[in-house]
Order: sequence, then structure tokens, then C-alpha cells
Amino acid sequence: MLASTIVKNTCDNQSIWTQHRLAQASRWAIVDSMTEDKNTPSAAPIHTPPTKQKRRPNIRNVRSTLTTVGVLLLAPAIALLLTAFVFHTYQVDGPSMQTTLSNNDRLIVWKLPKTWSSITGHPYVPKRGDVVVFTGGSQLTSFGEDPNKQLIKRVIALPGERIQVVGGKITVFNSAHPNGFDPDESLPYGKVIGDTSAMNMNGAITLGKNQIFVCGDNRPDSLDSRSFGPIGLNQIVGKLAARVAPLSKAARF
Repeated sequence: MLASTIVKNTCDNQSIWTQHRLAQASRWAIVDSMTEDKNTPSAAPIHTPPTKQKRRPNIRNVRSTLTTVGVLLLAPAIALLLTAFVFHTYQVDGPSMQTTLSNNDRLIVWKLPKTWSSITGHPYVPKRGDVVVFTGGSQLTSFGEDPNKQLIKRVIALPGERIQVVGGKITVFNSAHPNGFDPDESLPYGKVIGDTSAMNMNGAITLGKNQIFVCGDNRPDSLDSRSFGPIGLNQIVGKLAARVAPLSKAARF
């Protein structure tokens, strides 16, 4: 009994000792683990590069650019349209309209009425006394002039009227003046007309429904309807609107 008891007790003691050792080992393992955690350097923080945001186009800048490009493209076109259909600048070359206009005067010729008449299909008929620019046409070839040359003269007689020039005097006949009248005397422009003593024309002319009779204000030194006959309404380019140079002589007409 004692032996067996001693043996039993010995085993119990060994079991207790073994459990004690295991507990110590476990405690050491825990301590070692804690020590390793303290001594292990912490992982470096990971830096994620910022995401690049797509830059949205500035709508205001885009509009500004498009507007600038549009203006640059449209400006020449608008200028061409204005000079072709609204107004055009000319420079006087020659003395035939003195003293109303002088050589090298800069003029603005109003073309819009002629343009509108072309659109509507009705002929443009200027007023008596208006100063007009027109293309000379075939009438000029017999005088050695370019038929495309543009001239500037004053309107003396209108479509359907009859006109004669005798002894330096112009006489226009129409329904309102069956006995005739002299526009040089009855209209304001007459005060600028100089010597007309040498002004004559062979016979009287009756104008067609689309014809006008024109003369230069400097009658002794003007190639006009007295020489090449009446001009067609379709030859008219426009009406004199203003003289812009020289500035000292600027005027509206």
C-alpha cells in the first residue's frame, strides 16, 4: 500500500511539476511574444498617390476663342458684302465735275438703293440733279476708253423725257413742262455750273423708259451724254453720298 501510495504520490508530484513547467513555458512564450512585438519595427505607412482629376475645359475660354475665330472669318466677308452692295469709296480722277468735285477728292457712293432695286426687280431711277457713278459701257469704245471704266456725272434728264442742247442751253421736255425748262436754272446745283456757251448737241433726244441723260458740271471739259448719248439704268453703280477728303471740303450730297 505504501509503495503503491508513494508511487502514486510521486506520479502526482511529477504531474504537478510538469504542469508547473508548462505554465512557466507558456508564460515565457507570452512574454517573448510581447517582447518580439515591442522590438519589431512598425510597418512603414503606405502613401497612395493622389488620383489625377481630369481637367474640364473652361467653357468661357472656349466661347471666347470661338468668338474671336468667328469674327476673324466674318470680318472680311462682311467688308466684301458692304462694298459690293451697300457703299463703296472712290477717288475722283479728272476735272469734268469741277467745281463740285475736284481731282483726287475721296468719295463715298451709296449703292444700297441700286441693290434693293435689283432684289425687288424694279429699276433704280435716280432723281434729277443727283450725282451718280456708272459704268461707261460700249459707248466709250468709240472714244478710245475702256468700256469698264466708271464715270461720275450729274443726272439731267429722266426716262421718257425729251432733251435738246442748243446754244449752250439745256432744255428738258416732259408732261409737267411741255414747253421745256432748263434744269441748270431751276435746280440748286445750277449755281456751280460755269461757262456753257460751247455746249451743243445735234438734235433732240427722247429717252427710253430705262435711260437717263447725264452731264459733267464742268460742261466745256466733260465727256458725257452730249457725246456718247444716254446711259441705261442698269449701268448705274450708285449715288454720291459724301465727300470725305480732303477734310476741309467734307460734305454730304
